[in-house]
Amino acid sequence: MGMYILVGALALIAGVALGFFIARKYMMSYLKKNPPINEQMLKMMMMQMGMKPSQKKINQMMNAMNKQQGK
Repeated sequence: MGMYILVGALALIAGVALGFFIARKYMMSYLKKNPPINEQMLKMMMMQMGMKPSQKKINQMMNAMNKQQGK
């Protein structure tokens, strides 16, 4: 009886750990393929803040965000 409980507990712990790492890997690849903020969204945000965005400024901000995300 005690052996069944031990095996069940170990299987549960292993399943939770494996599920966590699989979900983490999936989310990392999803965010790499689909970044949360793109140039169009950044341009809209800058316009809402009252700034007139130039393409150079947008590119600088996107590069900074990509470097930050790469860390």
